[in-house]
Amino acid sequence: MKRRDFLKVSAAGAAATAVAAPAIAQSSPEIKWRLTSSFPKSLDTIYGGADQVAKYVAEMTDNKFQIQVFAAGEIVPGLQALDATSNGTVEMCHTVSYYYVGKDPTFAIYASVPFGLNARMQNSWWYQGGGEALGNEFFKKFGVIGFPCGNTGTQMGGWFRKEIKTVADLSGLKFRIGGIAGQVLQKVGVVPQQLAGGDIYPALEKGTIDAAEWVGPYDDEKLGFQKVAKYYYYPGFWEGGPTVHAYCNLEKWNALPKNYQAILTNATANANSWMAARYDMQNPSALKRLVASGTQLRPFTNEVLEACLKATNELWGEISAKNADFKKSIDAMQAYRSDQYLWWQVAEYTFDSFMIRSRTRG
Repeated sequence: MKRRDFLKVSAAGAAATAVAAPAIAQSSPEIKWRLTSSFPKSLDTIYGGADQVAKYVAEMTDNKFQIQVFAAGEIVPGLQALDATSNGTVEMCHTVSYYYVGKDPTFAIYASVPFGLNARMQNSWWYQGGGEALGNEFFKKFGVIGFPCGNTGTQMGGWFRKEIKTVADLSGLKFRIGGIAGQVLQKVGVVPQQLAGGDIYPALEKGTIDAAEWVGPYDDEKLGFQKVAKYYYYPGFWEGGPTVHAYCNLEKWNALPKNYQAILTNATANANSWMAARYDMQNPSALKRLVASGTQLRPFTNEVLEACLKATNELWGEISAKNADFKKSIDAMQAYRSDQYLWWQVAEYTFDSFMIRSRTRG
């Protein structure tokens, strides 16, 4: 290359760099957000989903976008996380939307409802089946945008001081259970109590409540429920695959650069997978330890399940008659569930059932 041509190329390159550098700098501002969790730090997996988001976001932005995570109670109580995000006290929260059925029962559908979707179906509906558009259309009314940010898988049915064999055994039972599931169980005689995770053990220990559900073996063992209740029931039919959401204040979200929006979206999706995988790894060994220490595993009887399914369908009809948002979302979810189980009964259920029988045969 001639010296004259080289100088032209060098000058052009320098000019391009001079234009590009400010553009890159402008698209990567330093931003600090606060995230309030609904969970205590001691529940490292469900709380840890928020930590994973903060970690991914920081690493993908060279620490220019930082999210500081606060446990339940450090800024606001766990059950006020959504309010704090909606009103701008914090930019973001990590919570379960069925905590907020007092505002609108539609919130529950996007976390988990009795006899709803399992974890894979929840993700499928949200990411591919229209759930995201429906959900965020609804969340927008509360000034937030939501992202799946964890899933526990099908939960356990909880800890009871006495055996539950019939529907009559539920009558008058003071049961810690969150969200809309409490309204279903109320129809079969239960007295639902909504308590944050950290408040459950002392209430069960003192006898303020007769039974409690939280998540599953790993978290329940950490919370020590096996020390104050003997019977451990399954399945948690009200939480077949509960989604834990990350909510962002909508105004703050809209103000983010597009690349930061993409990074945060992907960070929550990574945390969504991380939490589900971690619970699947932790629960088997925790269940073995609980049984070895004297915990009595019990399945809910078909009588109990059928009565609760009937109560669930009655409740959906009652709410749908007066809440258009709920009807729109529950109808969409149930239609999706029907097609999903048509497929699952052909392949997934058949395979899993065979493998479970094979395991028990050794």
